Amino acid sequence: MADVFVSYARSDKSRVAPLVAALEAKGWSVWWDPEINPGQEFDDQIDAEINAAKAVLVVWTPTSVVSRWVRGEAREAAERGILVPVRFEQAKLPMDVRAIHTTDLDDWHENPASAPMQECLRALTAMIAHTQAAQSTKAASVSPAAPSARDSVRFSICVLPFTNMSGEPEQEYFSDGITEDIITDLSKVSALRIISRNSAFQYKGKNVDTPKVARELKVSHVLEGSVRKAGGRVRISAQLVDSESNGHVWAERYDRDANDIFAIQDEISQAIVKALRLRLLPEEKKAIERRGTDSAEAYNLYLMARQTYVTSQEQDERSAQAIVRLCKRATDIDPRYAQAWALMAAGYRQWFEAERGKSKDGMAAVERALTLDPNLAEAHAVKAQLLQIEGELDAAKAEAAIALKLDPESYEVNRAAGRLHYQLKRFDDAIRYYEKAAALMEADINSQFMLISCYTTVGDAAGTRRASELTLKRVEAVLAHDPNNCTAIAYSVTALAALGEAERAKARMERALLIDPDNFNMRYNFACMLSVRLKDKDAALDMLAPLFETISDAFLPYAKADPDFELLHDYPRWQTMVAAAEKRLAVAKDSATPPGRSTDAKG
Repeated sequence: MADVFVSYARSDKSRVAPLVAALEAKGWSVWWDPEINPGQEFDDQIDAEINAAKAVLVVWTPTSVVSRWVRGEAREAAERGILVPVRFEQAKLPMDVRAIHTTDLDDWHENPASAPMQECLRALTAMIAHTQAAQSTKAASVSPAAPSARDSVRFSICVLPFTNMSGEPEQEYFSDGITEDIITDLSKVSALRIISRNSAFQYKGKNVDTPKVARELKVSHVLEGSVRKAGGRVRISAQLVDSESNGHVWAERYDRDANDIFAIQDEISQAIVKALRLRLLPEEKKAIERRGTDSAEAYNLYLMARQTYVTSQEQDERSAQAIVRLCKRATDIDPRYAQAWALMAAGYRQWFEAERGKSKDGMAAVERALTLDPNLAEAHAVKAQLLQIEGELDAAKAEAAIALKLDPESYEVNRAAGRLHYQLKRFDDAIRYYEKAAALMEADINSQFMLISCYTTVGDAAGTRRASELTLKRVEAVLAHDPNNCTAIAYSVTALAALGEAERAKARMERALLIDPDNFNMRYNFACMLSVRLKDKDAALDMLAPLFETISDAFLPYAKADPDFELLHDYPRWQTMVAAAEKRLAVAKDSATPPGRSTDAKG
């Protein structure tokens, strides 16, 4: 199957051939003018190739726009979100794909180095990377041990979010945590392919048609269930459904003391393996039974902190404080709970960036986590972020590299790597990691938001538009429940401006400033938007002026290097603000007084 499927009218073959040569020169495989095998249905092969492709390049010409085949292929690609269209002779585009950014290639003159062709190649590069990241979230997270010949991967399972039956919405964290742990446990079974959390959780809160889910995710089985926790007891019901027959392969109900939660999880995983007649290897059984803690109470607190971390946005001080408090209590109960120490460090990092936390407390927590478990990828990722805040970029790079080697599929790891490479101005790498992080966690707005800046910096208009649309989609979901969430509003301002909706962006910015006029990070992001999107230097500097009065020595280099402010660098007012901040920080350092606020406002 090819990386790029090229859709075009047969009469345009001579003008498409040089395009294909340019794509193949990039190292991509291209499907465009195949020899159909005798007796093979053409439609079936077309469908198979489009479904397998990472990007579909549609070549619009006055001839192809009236071709029902090309229009159908374009519609199929648009529905999959992998359409990259180009155009010749100002061909009038079909109505249903007119909103998608299209590159005009009349002036490319069959030169791969030409500006229009470079734009097309960047769009394809971004689309292929985006599709690969999305596909990886649906792939199995298998044990490092290779599957044995006896137990090849014959079954695939989607673990749907277990329903919270407690009648208390605040217990949602527990049912979600149970679901995540079962996904993690089953992913350690080499004979199974397990759908990622992000793909499974898209069905949370919906009336689920199990056969439809199985078809959409191409799995052989679906695990569904419910959790009721009350009065020191927990009741978990679970059933494994065969996607072909829609019948139960296995079902069980557990009604136990809440302290038995780990035993229940182990039993569920082992029952599924037994029901599918698979062999659980000894090392896999040990991996499933290996928990970060033996304390159900500490585990419950960790799940609460984890839910707060996943659903909160950057620079949310109250959430950061809650994460730290919950993890402190968990580690008081079990001082050897490495995951809780690492999550506590993440809370300190978020608190530190929000305003008043202490990075040294975060570093102490992460070092404790690594002493307990040197191979905990998330701990190395948090340490990389803390080192980055302190300006120790070489050490941060080393920690990020360790984290990526230990667990390249971790949300926290990819998020940390994206933040670091953004500051290092390695924007292609930052895009790769942020795309992965955004695909792994449906609640993550910040990574999607950072992709707007990354794609803008590399000159990828199609990528910028796609990132802006996805950011806006995630923001609107948050604002539907919390309309005064200023962090979400700030993200939407940048997304709207990038989509050309300047008036809506300005209206939301004014609203957010009325709600929270002193929000450092929000004002910083507004300044980026005013500088890059609206080209209003004075307004950007007005927004930045009060921030530079409190900016820290750790964050000032980041602001000076931020590509969103490059238009301001030759402006005398910018130079004056930077010089004044540098002088203030030098005096503060000499007098050993706190140097001001340190934050990572954008990342």
